[in-house]
Amino acid sequence: MKRLAPWLLLTLLLAGQAFAATSLPPDSVYQFNVVLTDQDGHAQPLASRRGQVQLVSMIYTSCAMVCPMIVDTMKLTRKAVAEPGRDKLALLAVSFDPARDSVDALRSYAATRKLDMRYWTLARTELKDARPLAALFGLQYRQLPDGDFNHSSELILLDTDGRIAARTTVIGRVDPAFVAAIDKALAEH
Repeated sequence: MKRLAPWLLLTLLLAGQAFAATSLPPDSVYQFNVVLTDQDGHAQPLASRRGQVQLVSMIYTSCAMVCPMIVDTMKLTRKAVAEPGRDKLALLAVSFDPARDSVDALRSYAATRKLDMRYWTLARTELKDARPLAALFGLQYRQLPDGDFNHSSELILLDTDGRIAARTTVIGRVDPAFVAAIDKALAEH
């Protein structure tokens, strides 16, 4: 009996870990096994962001027009969120141009745009994962012959389990309905 107890304990522990690993909702973006490398060179799976309410978009750092507006809209949206929950809102901008958006490029972009890195993460994926990740978020992009991109301009709200809770195409100003959705998600957190 004493020999069975440690084996049984180990089995129960492993079963608990397996259940925890599979207990994501089926519509969670964290189901997609992708690694994000941030502006500091730290590589972690997207699923490691579980537990945070997040405002997410995809950009590329050499963009001169729309992407800076997306980043500015993310900043404005965060400022519009009610004060008690504002500091719990994470901001994630993932590049869909990993060929040019190195860790150094992300770090430089964060400094140039004066992003508060307590809340922001700029990240890149491997080239093979950029398009599937964009599709997962419902975003589209295509590279033009000159190297620029045509792309969707949206902000996406992820709940703590990585489900898309809301989205907005309003760029350049605050979308009050989207802010209300963020406030609600943060209140439930």
